Amino acid sequence: MTWLLLLCLLLFVGGQRSSACPDACSCVGSQVDCSSRSLNSASMPTRFPAETTHIFLHNNLLTTFPNGLLDNLTSLRHVSLHGNPWVCDCGIFYLRSWLRRQSLHTPPHLGVNCSSPASLRGRLVVYLTEEEVLDSCQYWYCDLALASVLSLFVFVGFQMGLLVAVIIFLKKFERLSKEAKRTMEESFTAGDNTRENDYERLKDSSI
Repeated sequence: MTWLLLLCLLLFVGGQRSSACPDACSCVGSQVDCSSRSLNSASMPTRFPAETTHIFLHNNLLTTFPNGLLDNLTSLRHVSLHGNPWVCDCGIFYLRSWLRRQSLHTPPHLGVNCSSPASLRGRLVVYLTEEEVLDSCQYWYCDLALASVLSLFVFVGFQMGLLVAVIIFLKKFERLSKEAKRTMEESFTAGDNTRENDYERLKDSSI
């Protein structure tokens, strides 16, 4: 019985959360207004109320769109996405696919243009071909690979410099140790000679 009550409580809490208006937005009925809030891809809402019919995300700083964000909103009829600097690389595939599935009578793709890369700037996301997006992905991967290689060289160079510094320190320490040992041996030898000289003087004086 206890586990049944706990399950009902979890379902109730989940239902309350799913119907809550996102913090960065304002809600009126089934409409969620997140427009002109300077939202970026990190600060945009990660979920919308299940009964949402209209979402306004225009005039923000969105560059990518989370995969699957709109898939469970069965009542959704309109999303405004214009006025955002969309980056048309591999991360644009979900948005492109979702736009292509929408009704042509109320096209949400108007104004959804690529901001980068330069080769695709100004293009409507919905009309991008798969080859164009994959080409931009390849450039992105090349840049990432180049940055990774440079970082690796910097890391290896730092490690080599550290190794050289350790070797120099060890050689210096070995030299100082040898000098200290030699100084100690010389002081012992000098002490022995002094004691022998004192003994000889005492011996001579006693005679």
